[in-house]
Amino acid sequence: MKIAILGYGNLARGVESAIAQNADLELEYVFTRRDPASVKVKTDGVIVRSADDILKYKEDIDVLVICGGSATDLPEMTPKYAKDFNVIDSFDTHARIPEHFANVDKAAREGGHTALISCGWDPGMFSLLRLYGNAILPEGQDYTFWGKGVSQGHSDAIRRVKGVKNGKQYTIPVESALESVRNGENPVLTTRQKHTRECFVVPEEGADLAAIEKAIKTMPNYFDEYDTTVHFITEEEFDRDHKGIPHGGFVFRSGVTGFAKENKHVIEYSLKLDSNPEFTGSVLVAYARAIFKLNTEGVTGCKTVFDIAPAYLSPLSGEEIRAHLL
Repeated sequence: MKIAILGYGNLARGVESAIAQNADLELEYVFTRRDPASVKVKTDGVIVRSADDILKYKEDIDVLVICGGSATDLPEMTPKYAKDFNVIDSFDTHARIPEHFANVDKAAREGGHTALISCGWDPGMFSLLRLYGNAILPEGQDYTFWGKGVSQGHSDAIRRVKGVKNGKQYTIPVESALESVRNGENPVLTTRQKHTRECFVVPEEGADLAAIEKAIKTMPNYFDEYDTTVHFITEEEFDRDHKGIPHGGFVFRSGVTGFAKENKHVIEYSLKLDSNPEFTGSVLVAYARAIFKLNTEGVTGCKTVFDIAPAYLSPLSGEEIRAHLL
């Protein structure tokens, strides 16, 4: 199965490394909006092309993995390419997923292709666990915690503040809230009670540190609803301590069973990731295999992780899965 990557950054490198670990998959092309000569892939023999040339090579590509530069890129890019390719993306703006799904579904059906959106670990793997939990324990409560880990969107927001040279933001679950959920107490938690945010900022020379801190802590939709700590550090400290992109989190379903609702149950699923983009890339690659299988069966249109049977993710046959994993 031949895969191409559109875009090249941290996520694309994660996809590339995941493909290299799967013997049935081959990275055929990388398409970039940069100067192709500036992109250095790790896999030998992979051709890097301009994104403007992508349609010339459509017959060579089984699935196109779209690694947009930002959340604003994918609503434009995925429907555009779904007409001509089987595509997959990691669109993660939860509130806009229904709109994005409708646009991609229309384009994929027009072109006779199969698409998958919002694939990764949240949305993605965490979404599946929320669905399983709701189905298994219909009388209960969902809880999702993120971190400790780097929020790339919030880090980008920090770097846009006047006077900031570089910055990174970590999302941290509140331990007391985690323990309350684990104990089956079904707490009602506000946004502030679930997570804190910790920012590490390299200021520009002569910048107003008090103004930077205020701008961050009061930023609507990013920090104003959280207890936020801002640390000012040197560029050397940033390079030494904050170059990685770790992340992770927890999904809980806490519920009751029994005619008198006498028995409590807690489902917990957790991830601890050294590299957010590499893990996300691994999820994308597994689901790329699935949408190619579906397309060969004649299935078209847009799908989400909810619509894909787990067997489609695996390179193993049905017989092998039943013998070794069931």
